[in-house]
Amino acid sequence: MRCGFQINLDVQDRVCLVIGGDEDAAERVSRLLEAGAKVSVINPSLTDDLKKLAASAKILHRGRHFRASDVDDGVWLIINTLRGDQVLVRDLFALSKQKGFLLNSSDEPESSNFTMPALVARGPLRIAVSTSGVSPALASRLRQDLEPLFDERFEVFLEWLDVYRARLQKTEPNAAKRQEILREVVAKVKLQARIEFPKVERREAGEQKGT
Repeated sequence: MRCGFQINLDVQDRVCLVIGGDEDAAERVSRLLEAGAKVSVINPSLTDDLKKLAASAKILHRGRHFRASDVDDGVWLIINTLRGDQVLVRDLFALSKQKGFLLNSSDEPESSNFTMPALVARGPLRIAVSTSGVSPALASRLRQDLEPLFDERFEVFLEWLDVYRARLQKTEPNAAKRQEILREVVAKVKLQARIEFPKVERREAGEQKGT
């Protein structure tokens, strides 16, 4: 199990490739575009949503299978959403080491150098949910339950907080005082939740997996 080091990656104006053309690929493309990346999609076929993005020139579509030469123009990041093609997964991982680009292959954390957590998004808020590969399905389930907590009213609050903070920077010259005021504001934010899950027994130290 590799827990990784959680960061927010700046992909603004970076060249990123998505391999695949299904709904999973469309979701990855959407997240990359939202973050300002320059996105190319490589796959013989596309979903309707991806076709619209290609038709409006928001993405570049290469209607074929991936070629090693696709990374020759300075690709920074590749997301492979195709499953079951172990030859492609292996070749991409070797290529990522050779060329130095970031790589994520769906359901193949051992052949990736970054993973994509389930994401709760509301306005500028981003909450990443990861189980470090133990159960992507659980991460997705937790995301589904978290999303309703952060509704449109919370987005309005975030917009107000952004304006308030900017105004405070102009009107309050003392940095420590600004921080104190902002801490008092966010201290009123409370997240209350309860989680239910199947009861299981903790493994004893040294107990082998699968026994």
